[in-house]
Amino acid sequence: MHTHDVIVVGAGIVGLAHALHAARAGRRVLVLDRDAQANGASIRNFGFVTVTGQSAGATWRRARRARDIWAEVAPLAGIAIHHRGLLMAARRPEALSVIEEFAAGPMGDGCRILSGAELASEARPLRAAGLVAALHSPHELRVESRDAIPRLAAWLENSLGVAFRRGVAVHEVAPAAVVTTAGTFRAPQIVVCPGADIATLFPDAFARRSVTLCKLHMLRLADPGWRLPAAVMSDIGLHRYRGYADCPSLPALRSRLAAEQPAELEHGVHLIVVQGADGTLVVGDSHHYGPTPDPFQPAHVDALILREAQAVLDLPAPRVTERWTGLYPSGTEDAFIEAVAPGVRLVSVTSGTGASTAFGLAEEVLADLEANP
Repeated sequence: MHTHDVIVVGAGIVGLAHALHAARAGRRVLVLDRDAQANGASIRNFGFVTVTGQSAGATWRRARRARDIWAEVAPLAGIAIHHRGLLMAARRPEALSVIEEFAAGPMGDGCRILSGAELASEARPLRAAGLVAALHSPHELRVESRDAIPRLAAWLENSLGVAFRRGVAVHEVAPAAVVTTAGTFRAPQIVVCPGADIATLFPDAFARRSVTLCKLHMLRLADPGWRLPAAVMSDIGLHRYRGYADCPSLPALRSRLAAEQPAELEHGVHLIVVQGADGTLVVGDSHHYGPTPDPFQPAHVDALILREAQAVLDLPAPRVTERWTGLYPSGTEDAFIEAVAPGVRLVSVTSGTGASTAFGLAEEVLADLEANP
């Protein structure tokens, strides 16, 4: 007889999302994680649940569902939502064309273009004088990841009865069995959510998909003395987010970005700025890829990120109070689910969108396990 109905390997946001849905379905859930506390990509990000700009189809659908679940669960788990919405700042006419095309399409529902006096009044502290316009999306929300993930785990344990075993490394997963440093645990359904560890469990699945790792730079800035009405991005991000890929004006914007900001493109810089309850700003990021990215954070890459922030925000003298790097698996797919054995699913978000999509993705995985054991 099994002690648990579902075992989840990995206590990042993807693993916690599976634990949430399984527990709410009345399952006895065990979560295993090798770390003593949350330490990976799930706490090193912006806490920005992004809908607008996600890839059309499954990723966009998952993001909308995940946003709704975050909004429902956050107050139950004592997680603060610090602000809502997105302002995508357009510095160039080509970018204005892209956001207009996006807003007119099906994924632009609810979005609007701010310009002129409307931009100056509704999008402070954006530097309206240096912008052509901004796309406003009402769909996003933002939590503080390093606080939200531990609170979510504690709520799952204390309110929904999810069991956690931390400091337990998983060596092998087979049908109905998980072999670990603390012995073998058994359950008829197993979900493996290994995050950036693409070498220990089912490495062939990652190799077939040419999954590598992505390192990114993150910064925290001291309270600038103003408050953001929403998360802020700049038009250098339009060419990175796959939801804008079909906009007819995107090639023209890419050409201009290549001419005007080649260093930013070389280092994969795009801008996201979010704000916490204490007024500090989380600012990023960059993207460097490799099977084992180095752990270093060159100052000149941070300077590119800060320069982009200063181009769109009232930040005459930003003061960095904290720096860190993030690491996540990256591939051509936004995410994948693979049935690696009977009753076992390998789940990986390979686009850096775990916080934005995991709650929606987990519903699909558990439904698939029920339909196809």
